[in-house]
Amino acid sequence: MKRLALYHLETLTWIARLGTFRAAAERLNTTQPAISARVREVEEQLGIPLFQREGRRMVLTARGRLLIQACEPLWTGLEQALLEIGDYAGASGMVRVGSGEIAAASCLPAFIHGVERDMPGVTLEVELDLTARMLQQLLGGTRDIVFLAGPVASPGIKTAPIGSVDLIWVAGRRVAEAGGFATPLPIWTLPDHSPIHAAAVELLRHGAIPYRSINSCNNVRTMIEIISDGSGAAMLPETMVRAELTSGRLIELLPRPGRRIHFEAAIRAQEREPLLLELFRRAAALQIDPV
Repeated sequence: MKRLALYHLETLTWIARLGTFRAAAERLNTTQPAISARVREVEEQLGIPLFQREGRRMVLTARGRLLIQACEPLWTGLEQALLEIGDYAGASGMVRVGSGEIAAASCLPAFIHGVERDMPGVTLEVELDLTARMLQQLLGGTRDIVFLAGPVASPGIKTAPIGSVDLIWVAGRRVAEAGGFATPLPIWTLPDHSPIHAAAVELLRHGAIPYRSINSCNNVRTMIEIISDGSGAAMLPETMVRAELTSGRLIELLPRPGRRIHFEAAIRAQEREPLLLELFRRAAALQIDPV
């Protein structure tokens, strides 16, 4: 009987889940040479190669796939049982979270606080980005869970709705007092792969709103400062400018266009890691605008 340790099963499972030795090393908070050493130990114990090099990637051999298919349910079941018994307090490892700016300013802090309180051994790596790139990162295995603008349809991901926000046209007080859209204005929006950009451009191209130019910025807070200082107008999520509307720094220019941006939490459709499934369950209970 060949003797393998639990960490061997864990290592093989994460390589299979994430696709590379490097990604498995990051998830297990170790180094790529340490992962390679564990794989060699298993191969020496069994007397068969589990991986073979194809270009720059190491891919499972036929026997390696059989071993993973047999071992992953064993490891996952054990991992699930241990985490549930401890109410996930013993969970550990790095979880890579992607979020858009709107989610980061609303529901993400509560999510992070809950993880820090209930799972002190879990380390979070949070990166802000736009929906298109986050989707690619999730499918590519470089993000574990993301909060993005939707709805998103992809066979490779599983999503849960977390609410929606109104889009409104706003400008600084000086522009509003000068007549707003009575004269063509510079328009500011997010880059063209953003749902907010698509909604703004669709309305502009209908011709009902005169504009001088369409400018882009990949940061909502920066856009707010630009238009607050009198440089044009923008269609922005109401939740992101609520304080500026209350203080009078920004003025709502037109009746609300009835456009809303929906938000979703997402993980990979084939995700089986118990910790990530629990975090997704928690994420699905969030609301982008709880007010």
